[in-house]
Amino acid sequence: MLIRTPRRSDCLESEVTPEALYLNRRRFMQGAAFSVAAAGLPAIAQADSRYADVEPANAPAWFDEKLRQANWGAVTVKNEAITPYPDATHYNNFYEFGPDKGDPARHASQLVTEPWLVTVDGEVAKPGKYSIEDLVSDAALEERIYRLRCVEAWSMVIPWLGVSLADLISRLEPTSDAKYVRFETLARPEQMPGMRTGFSLIDWPYVEGLRMDEAMHPLSLIAIGMYGRVLPNQNGAPLRLVVPWKYGFKSIKSIVRISFVREQPATTWESMAPQEYGFYANVNPNVSHPRWSQARERRLPGSLFSPNVRETQMFNGYEEDVAHLYAGMDLRKNY
Repeated sequence: MLIRTPRRSDCLESEVTPEALYLNRRRFMQGAAFSVAAAGLPAIAQADSRYADVEPANAPAWFDEKLRQANWGAVTVKNEAITPYPDATHYNNFYEFGPDKGDPARHASQLVTEPWLVTVDGEVAKPGKYSIEDLVSDAALEERIYRLRCVEAWSMVIPWLGVSLADLISRLEPTSDAKYVRFETLARPEQMPGMRTGFSLIDWPYVEGLRMDEAMHPLSLIAIGMYGRVLPNQNGAPLRLVVPWKYGFKSIKSIVRISFVREQPATTWESMAPQEYGFYANVNPNVSHPRWSQARERRLPGSLFSPNVRETQMFNGYEEDVAHLYAGMDLRKNY
């Protein structure tokens, strides 16, 4: 698996985890019952102690079982503090729940995520409808701490829990005719109030896509959790894509369809405003959005007097890993 040995982008977990998370671990160590459970379940104990500020969640039994064997810190980032959980879960773009950053956290509790089926179709040997448990059953959960860069020029650092997209694709056995992977988000207006507002000018359902070699890259992740717990609804429960070298809108949420296709899929934002949002959407400080520069970003959390602005890194800091995918391409044209 990628980044099992030290690289320039790696660091120790003590370098990336906020000190407050460690200082609060005693809350989770109180009580004899927890002490006994922690002795038998070291992975869960580790998760609880590292993310002591994270609110509890009701996760399906199969998720808790996989959490016990999770590979913590499988991929990390260097000299970067993890974004506090409240910021990561209350400052989101998920327009199905509304256009404001706080709308997903306000409204996403209405979303029913169990049961959940993902349709797999197209140029693939194993089409069908799969539960989340079925999709991830053969893979161990990995914690991957990735930078997340929004096209709006703000950023976070998120500890995701998920499985390699490449491993999932290999299990589904796409044919040689599959050149792209198309992803589709749930469209359920009765539970997603943003679809019933003026912002519903979006042609739902939300669609994104990757070239096959991008999808098969070891950094591409299917996330089902974050911060040591099951994925919150506002962050894309029960499963979402995470492609850390691309702008955040490529990392589609609440996936209900994965299609293997021959032609480049028509994606939502590219279809709405192709002069602003290209298919590739690679983080590139040298290519400005038509209405703002991408050369700098605002790392959350921040404030009016301490905005925490920093230079944007090429491919969001993953240039060493992914630049070869675009060798010979004009990245100003293929933005």
